[in-house]
Order: sequence, then structure tokens, then C-alpha cells
Amino acid sequence: MSKPNSSELVILKQLWAKGRQTAREIHKAVGPEQGWQLSTTRTVINRMEGKGWVKRDGEAPDNAAFYAAVLDRVETLGGLVRQLARQVLDLKGPLPASLFADSPHLSAEELDELDAIINAAEERADGETGGKS
Repeated sequence: MSKPNSSELVILKQLWAKGRQTAREIHKAVGPEQGWQLSTTRTVINRMEGKGWVKRDGEAPDNAAFYAAVLDRVETLGGLVRQLARQVLDLKGPLPASLFADSPHLSAEELDELDAIINAAEERADGETGGKS
């Protein structure tokens, strides 16, 4: 599965934190800081919907669609962390999820899950390469 880019991640983090929202609500929360027009926010959401990363989840009283994240927060962040550590920083061996303990996006339980996801992926990769990195 491909990884969300920085614009997609902004929207995912908003949906993970606040739950389902309309495109206008998402835009109001993240658009100005990103320098986006409402049309830009809608375009990113539509692309994400096409990828299956967000879904329509009902309608507001004004007939605006609500959107909800489909991607799992911990799995997605774990994949991004692993990609950064391995492909950008060339780190090898187990990665401590405790590095992210101060993140407002993860609870203590999610940090434990993140640790398991990151390091299970590493163990699978080692198994496929015969332990060679």
C-alpha cells in the first residue's frame, strides 16, 4: 500500500482526532494553516476517497457529505515511521516507539501497538532477506 503524502496526512490527522467531518469543517480546521483554498481541501479529500483512505459517512443537515478516515492511525503512522527510519535515516534493528511518547496523536496503548507494528515489519523484512540488511 502506498503511504499518504503530507497533504493527505494533514487531513487524516484531523479526521483521526475529531472523527467524521464535512469537507468545509476539515478545511476550516487545517486549510488556512496549509494555505489552501476550500477547493484544494476538497480535491485532496476526493483523491483520498478514490484511494479508499477516506469514505463518505452520512450527510449533514445542509446535505454536505461527512467524511471519515478508513486508514488505521497506528498502522499508517507505523508505516511512515518505519519508512523514515529505514529509507531516510538508514537505521537498522528495532525501533523504540517510545521516541514518539510525546505525540498528541497516540495514546499509551497505541504506542505499544505502534512498537509492535514497526518491529514486526522489521522481523518480517529480516526473514525475507535471511537476516541481511
